[in-house]
Amino acid sequence: MTLYYFHLRDGEDILLDPEGRDLGSMEAIREATLREARSIISSDSLEGKVKLSYRLDVEDESGKVVHRLQFEDAVSLQRGRVPE
Repeated sequence: MTLYYFHLRDGEDILLDPEGRDLGSMEAIREATLREARSIISSDSLEGKVKLSYRLDVEDESGKVVHRLQFEDAVSLQRGRVPE
């Protein structure tokens, strides 16, 4: 298996993943990235503010970006109100 690093970016700052994860396929990388993004979004929603302007970049051990996920692509927002 190969070690992959999940770095969180917002266009200005970057939060580096110092540990990485062993994953064996692109499908596993895509699934892990989606779960990670949704976990962060879920945690942020408990604080009352969700920033969909974040992005996760997944890099292999050589530093090459092998997958990228914008947070706005990780969820579907459905707006509306219940009629009174």
